[in-house]
This record gives sequence, C-alpha cells and structure tokens, in this order.
Amino acid sequence: MARVVIDPITRIEGHLKIEVEVQNGKVTNAWSSSTLFRGIEIMLQGRDPRDANLFTQRACGVCTYVHALSSIRAVDDALGSKMADNGRIIRTLLHGSQYLHDHMVHFYHLHALDWVDIVSSLKADPKKTAELATKLSPNSPEAGVNDFKAVQARVKKFVESGQLGPFANGYWGHPAYKLPPEANLMAVAHYIMALKQQARTARLMAIFGGKNPHVQSMYLGGVTCATDLTPDRIAEFKYLWLETMAFVNDVYIPDVLAVAPFYKDWAKIGGTQNFLAYGDFPMGPKEPDSFLMPRGAIFNRNLAKVEPVDVSLITEEIKHSWYEGDPKGLNPANGETKPKFDKYDTEARYSWMKAPRYKGEPMEVGPLARVLIAYGKGVPAVKENVDAVLKHLAIPADALFSTLGRVAARAIETKVIGEAMGTLLGQLIANVKSGDLNICDGRPWEEMPSEGMGAGLNDVPRGALGHWISVKDKKIANYQMVVPSTWNIGPRDAADKMGPLEHALIGTPVVDPKRPVEILRTIHSFDPCIACGVHVIDTESNEVYKFEVV
Repeated sequence: MARVVIDPITRIEGHLKIEVEVQNGKVTNAWSSSTLFRGIEIMLQGRDPRDANLFTQRACGVCTYVHALSSIRAVDDALGSKMADNGRIIRTLLHGSQYLHDHMVHFYHLHALDWVDIVSSLKADPKKTAELATKLSPNSPEAGVNDFKAVQARVKKFVESGQLGPFANGYWGHPAYKLPPEANLMAVAHYIMALKQQARTARLMAIFGGKNPHVQSMYLGGVTCATDLTPDRIAEFKYLWLETMAFVNDVYIPDVLAVAPFYKDWAKIGGTQNFLAYGDFPMGPKEPDSFLMPRGAIFNRNLAKVEPVDVSLITEEIKHSWYEGDPKGLNPANGETKPKFDKYDTEARYSWMKAPRYKGEPMEVGPLARVLIAYGKGVPAVKENVDAVLKHLAIPADALFSTLGRVAARAIETKVIGEAMGTLLGQLIANVKSGDLNICDGRPWEEMPSEGMGAGLNDVPRGALGHWISVKDKKIANYQMVVPSTWNIGPRDAADKMGPLEHALIGTPVVDPKRPVEILRTIHSFDPCIACGVHVIDTESNEVYKFEVV
C-alpha cells in the first residue's frame, strides 16, 4: 500500500492538501484538507449590513461577484427590500457573466492539462490538426495550418529552454494521456485562444458592475448603475456577450465533445451519490418558480425523484475540523466560527473546512448537481443539450455520475445559461425603451427595519452558496457563509461519512503513485476554491500569526 500526499494542489484557488492510500493500483482511502483559515464572518460583526457585500466578495479573487450577490440577497431578505425588475435582470446578467468567464477559464486553464499532453503536441502534423479543427467546428477561429505551426513553435521553444512556463505543472508522457498529437496541438492552441477571450469576457461584469473583480453596484433591492442604462452601454454588453457565446459554441463545446470520446472510461470514475442545488437565474419576478436552473435535491442518484429543499435541515459539522463546538454542528442561521487549531491528524481533525450536511448526508453541489436536477425536472433547454451529448458520446444517463459527467455538465450549463442571458437582455432593453429605469429599492435607510434575519441563497459556478445574516440595531450581529467548496471538499462528518470529493476519489485508478495525474482529474473536476483566508491578528501587538500545517 502506498500513501500519497499532494500538497499543495495547483491550478485551483487557495490551499488544498489531498492525502490518499493506494492499494493494487486504486485509491482505497482519502482525506481532503483545507489548510487556510477563512475568517470573513468574524470580520463582519458590528458592521453596516449594506457593506457586507463589499467585504464578502473579497473572500476570493475569482468568485467575487457571487459572494456579493448572496450577501445582498441575505440583507434583502433580512430587511424586506423591494426588488426592482431591472435590478433583478442586471443582477442576473452579471451572474451569467461570471459563469461564462469562470467555466471557460476552468476548462482550459485549470482542468485541460489533466487530459492534454503538451509535449505530445510537438509530434503533431499542423496540416492534419487544421483539418481536425475544421471538421469539429467549421466556424472555429484560427484554424489554419499557419496558426497551428505558430503554436507548435512556441511550445518547442518552451521545451528546448528546459522551462515549460505555464505548462510546467504536468506529467507529460504519462500513460493516462490518450489524445493523439493533433488533438493535443489543437487543445494547446485553444488554451492560448481562451486566454485572450477570457480577458474580453471579464469586461462584461464591469459594464454594469463598475469594475471587475469586486463589483461596486450592488444595493438593497437591486443595483445602482442607472447611468449605464444607455444604448451604448447595453450595446457594448451585447457585443461582448455575442462574442463570448461564439467562442462557447465554436470552440469550447466542440473541444469537450472532441476530448471526451478518448476518456469514456472516466464515465465510471469519480462519482458521488447525492446532489443539491439552491437553484438560480430568475427569468421573472417570482422566485424560485422562475429559476432557469431549479432548486432541488437528489439522493442515491435517483433522477426520477427530485426533492424540494428545506434549508433548515442543513448543518455544518465539525468533528474533523479545527473549530470549537458541537461535533454534530449547527444550522448556518445559528452557526458559529470559533477556530481552534490543534494538529493535522487524519484520525482526528485535519481541515479548516467544516462538513456541511443536508438531512445528515454529504451532498455534491456545482454544475453536475444543477444539470442533474434540471434534467430530472425536465427543464427543456437542459434536457435537450444533455440528451444530445449522451447521444454523441453513445453513453447512458448514468454515465453523468462521474468525473467525465462533471466536465460535460459544466459545458452544457455554460451554453444554456449563456443563451438565457439573451432573453434577459431583451427584457432589459424592453424596460428601458418603455421608460422604466427603476433599478433598486429607493426607500431611505432610516425607513428600513432595524432588526432582522435573512438568508441569501445562490447557485454559483462552483455550486450552492449560502450567506446567513442577523441584523440588530442596524448592525451585523452574526454572519455565516457556507461556500460550494465547503460542501464538496469538506472533511468527514460526525458520523465519519466522507465528504463528496473524498468519496469520489475512492476507486480511482493510479498507474504511478509518484505521478498521480488521475487523482488530479477528479479533484479539478470539482473546481476547488479554498480562498477566503485571513491572518489572525493580535489587537495589542498587531503581530500576524501564520499557521503551518504539516
């Protein structure tokens, strides 16, 4: 038996350590450890609730807007804000912008190198690569022979220098890589193309958000960007959205469909049992009924039974986490964050993450959970695209419960959500043309309730995100955040049930424990984000205490 420790995991946000036991070529046990303390909740106590979204979105430099949205929804719920229709639309367009950018970056720059052998691309015939690219997508940009020759020359320069630059972290030549050289070269070219596109897609959020990252336009019952509701600004948003959707349809989706057939064995690897989605993307004023991606829970992979969600049944358990309190945990509405670091011990406490549970069960959240729940509930746009992918790959629906299923689901929902943004943009244009420029709750702060409790539920690129707030005397009395990666990457619970990632790693084949690319494939398929960390500061000396977990 081999004990494999991967620390730190690269191509993620934050600090994650994975420890596994490998026996007879397969993972038999796993521990997921977040090694960075997150203390945003403590920082917020005593502050103005209207400032919460500005603090919480700085929990991370990647998924910034989504924290702002959950936070402002929690404050809206606590204070009874009146939602303006234009405010709903703009918030949702900003949310969609985050999805388009985030999923593109994840596939190409965080996950693709687990499947694509960079060095193998040097063996490719650029002419055959161009023919492959054109066959897969006739509208694909930069699909000429000279384009691929130029990319190949750049890779060769990296290799000959002995420094692979952005491609340094990889196990090139590993037998788990199965793409032919031409497919590898095409993928490398699209990796570079996506670097350019993501920079332009990121501008979408700044148009109505004021800046990106860390938007400035969130307010009670809507947004504050009234001066941006002009034909020029709306046209700019539409142009960048159309450009991004062209990339999604002509490059991203074809690439997923091109790579997947070589890795169909991964349709049986990396699966979990239970799935949760808060739902999101309101297409009308009534929530959650108008959600494009519905709210629901699935247990034991039963797609025929999507259950409603009762957030009062969520607990955050801490038996294996570095916190004080009842090991069985509390509901986030009454949650506590009392850090108590001891030592790293897989038999006791081994993570800064808590272990969220719904009805006492670990739940996978994220693109796969959302797509499965939407598919189970018969959402037309999702069902049509899922069935098309299953038919193209000649695999059954059960194959979605896997690492490959996560990759496919992320691409599917990018297309579905991106297309829905066109409908929302049409609603915004119609409202503005009619003279409706109302974008937020215009009541003075003095007229808002001085006390209240609220929850801001949100489904973000990485999964179900919840913020819980208690307001007293117009100040934040308590604040709790349960982030997607806490659901997915958290440790064992009070009953010693594994977290979703830990469970998903069991049975993963590992050809070479010294080069565990197979383990990375499933880890990256969850798109971990372990950021949201802060230092602990002694208020008398201002000394910064740094904890090293070994």
